[in-house]
Amino acid sequence: MTPESHAPTGTGDPTLVPPPGCPAHGLGPGGPRRLHTAEDLGELYEELRAEHGPVAPALLHDDVPVWVVLGHAENLHMVRAPAQFCRDSRIWTPLREGKVRSDHPLMPHIAWQPICSHAEGDEHKRLRGAVAGAISTIDFRDLRRHVNRHTQRLVNRFCGQGRADLVGQFAEHLPMGVMCEILGMSGEYNDRLVEAARDALKGTDTAIASHAYVMDALARLTARRRAEPGEDFASHLITHPARLTDDEVREHLRLVLFAAYENTANLISNVLRVVLTDPRFRAQLSGGQMTVPEAVEQSLWDEPPFSTIFAYFAKQDTELGGRRIRQGDGLLFGIAPGNVDPRVRPDRFADMQGNRSHLAFGGGPHECPGQDIGRAIADTGVDALLMRLPDVQLDCDEDDLTWRSSIASRHLVELPVRFEPKPQQDVRELPSHRPVPVQRATWQVGMSRSAVPSGAGGLPGTTALAAPAAPASGAQPQPRRQPQPEPVPAPAGAEASPRPEFEPGDRPRSVWQRVLRWWRRP
Repeated sequence: MTPESHAPTGTGDPTLVPPPGCPAHGLGPGGPRRLHTAEDLGELYEELRAEHGPVAPALLHDDVPVWVVLGHAENLHMVRAPAQFCRDSRIWTPLREGKVRSDHPLMPHIAWQPICSHAEGDEHKRLRGAVAGAISTIDFRDLRRHVNRHTQRLVNRFCGQGRADLVGQFAEHLPMGVMCEILGMSGEYNDRLVEAARDALKGTDTAIASHAYVMDALARLTARRRAEPGEDFASHLITHPARLTDDEVREHLRLVLFAAYENTANLISNVLRVVLTDPRFRAQLSGGQMTVPEAVEQSLWDEPPFSTIFAYFAKQDTELGGRRIRQGDGLLFGIAPGNVDPRVRPDRFADMQGNRSHLAFGGGPHECPGQDIGRAIADTGVDALLMRLPDVQLDCDEDDLTWRSSIASRHLVELPVRFEPKPQQDVRELPSHRPVPVQRATWQVGMSRSAVPSGAGGLPGTTALAAPAAPASGAQPQPRRQPQPEPVPAPAGAEASPRPEFEPGDRPRSVWQRVLRWWRRP
């Protein structure tokens, strides 16, 4: 594929000039479409691609104009060209002209904040360097252990019932529990924190209060780690040479927590849905033709956790995908439409195993620095769940599944499943589809002398431990003792020796050692 030219332009070439009022000039055929009213954004993106090519005009709420980037190559160029495009919304023309109200529904996504994902130049290097440095200290063996333990805890809540909702009872809880461990706030993790994060991200009427609840928890964490640093993410963020202020620490903890939580919860839900609804996919997974990490990567192509990212802004007049982009224009980073660009994926249903060139984690200076954390939580969590519930099945028709959609993402609302009830497992053990056998506290090497009936044949020189008491009703029976070897007869004419007793502090000997000791006694 030969990418189109994306050079800055100031030539006034009429072939590149969009309709007046770019990117929005009248509704209807050939004009921009309202993204927020579309019933099926995927279908709308394909219509825009057919009408306009890889970059199309569109409208946000209140008919605020924006470009939506549909092409794979065009999206990559935009995120990799910081001289032409940036994340600083303060240069956005509609915002500067007062056409975007302060309570615009997308303002929480678009409003500039002093965080690394919006900063540029040296400030971006300083802030992102601190985040990347803290991420580099995460031990992935510890991370996977946290995932397995939290999976065990979550599955133990519903495994005996035979039914569950894998979105509300698993996918939405696992990432938050693990991220609280990583950040250093495991004591803050509870169902209320999960609900607050979900509510804040949905933008409901109570989103502000929910956001405040999360920020209070992060403020307490910052204060604790500022006073007593540890070996967690928050401590390394605070002690990094970039010397972040408390406000900067809190904002970046929020950024990491929300981004990892939202991305990973959606990713887990999407992978589990495909496993439960696509027999071919599940057969490949069960038969070894596909690993769980490969299944996660396939899902990142087919149904990325975020379908678009708000937003990039043109720093100068330029050209992208054959369209004239004016300085101050806003552009949506089109992850979902870019992943199905027919120029890089002629068959949109093809397996993409081994191919990580999807757009799910962005690219360029603002590429997600924690993408491997999300991958590890998703593939370990899905694998652990399937180990605990190997017979899990969808408990409704696939057509009955529902989604909550927005321009930014598409969330599965519920994923009801059924399975044979299972016993709980120790959270310290690796998830398994087989119940863990009861372990014996000590090895039984024989019976106490008082338990040996008179005249019974016993090994001379043997002092056995007391016989175990009979198990209580319903208790697990102890394994049966191995039969004792026949006693070794004394030589003819030898006097019988009394049975020796172990001296205090003697170490127990093997059967053969005891026989030799008895034999050699004078």
